[in-house]
Amino acid sequence: MPSLPTFDDVESAARQILNVANPTLVANSRTVNRRTGADVFFKCENMQRGGAFKFRGAYNALSRLSRDERRRGVVTYSSGNHAQAIALAGQVLDIPRVIVMPSDAPAVKKTATEGYGGEVVLYDRDCEDREAIGRRLAEERGLTLIPPYDHPHIIAGQGTAARELFDEAGALDFLFVPCGGGGLLSGSALAARAMAPDCRVIGVEPAAGDDATRSFRTKTLQTVHNPKTVADGARTPSLGSLTFPLVLEHVSDMATVDDTTLLRTMFFLWERMKLVVEPTGALGAAAAMEGTTSIRGARVGVILSGGNVDLSQVSEWLRAV
Repeated sequence: MPSLPTFDDVESAARQILNVANPTLVANSRTVNRRTGADVFFKCENMQRGGAFKFRGAYNALSRLSRDERRRGVVTYSSGNHAQAIALAGQVLDIPRVIVMPSDAPAVKKTATEGYGGEVVLYDRDCEDREAIGRRLAEERGLTLIPPYDHPHIIAGQGTAARELFDEAGALDFLFVPCGGGGLLSGSALAARAMAPDCRVIGVEPAAGDDATRSFRTKTLQTVHNPKTVADGARTPSLGSLTFPLVLEHVSDMATVDDTTLLRTMFFLWERMKLVVEPTGALGAAAAMEGTTSIRGARVGVILSGGNVDLSQVSEWLRAV
C-alpha cells in the first residue's frame, strides 16, 4: 500500500497544478451569516475546471505519470465528477483515458466526459463491480489505474482547495467538507491541521450513505451498497485504505443530512447566492446551515465541491422539497 500523503504532498500538488487549475472564488453571504450567527466562507469548487474539485487531483496524478505511462493511457471508474476530471486532465496532457461509469450516471456528466474525449464504458451498478472492471481493463490494455479517491496524488490534489481557502480566509474554527470516498475530506483535513490546527474539520455525508460516519464512530471500516440519494457523487461503497486512516487521524467529526434538507440548501444557494451547486456539492453547506453542529459566533469554511447539475432532475427535486 502507498504511504499516506502529508501536507508536504498538498504543497507539492499546489505547485503542480499552478496556472492549470482555477483558483476558485471564496464567497460570503450576509444572509447566511445572519441565519447562522457565524461568519461563513464558501469555497466555490463548482467554478473549477470540469465543474468540480476533482480536476485538482486528476491533473496532479496524471501530470506525474512517466512518459511510457502517458503513452499507454489511464483507466478510472466514477459516477461523474472524477470521470470528467480525468477526461479533461487527459485532454490537457494528451493522455488516452478510459472511464468506467454507471449506466444511471447523470446524463450531463456522461456527456461532458465524452465531450472531453474520454472513452466511456458503462456498467450496471446493481450487479457489476466497477473496481473489478477497472482492474480488468488496466490489465488487458496496459493502462494505469487512477482511482477516484484512494490515491496519494488524488488526495493531495484535492487538499489544495482547502489550502487556498485558508490562504484567503485565514484561520477558521470549522471546515465543513462533503464526503463520498473521502479524498476531498482527507486532503482538506491535512491542509487544516497544518494551516489552522485548532480548526474542527467536519465531514458530511447523505443520510442514506452514512458508511464513513459509521466508520468514524466505530473505528472499523463500514460499507454501504448503492445508497439511494440525490447526492450521486457520494454513493461510494466505503472509505479507502488511504482515506480511512487519514479521516480517523485528522477529522474532528462526521455529520449526515437527509435528501430533503440537502435539496433545500441547494436551492437556497441557487436562489440567494446565485451559485449553481449540485446536490453532492451542497452537503457541507447543508450541515453548516441546518445546525448539525453549533457554529454560532465562529468563523466557518464550507467547501462547495461541485456544480454539475442534471437539469432534467430539477422538477423532481422541487417536488421533493
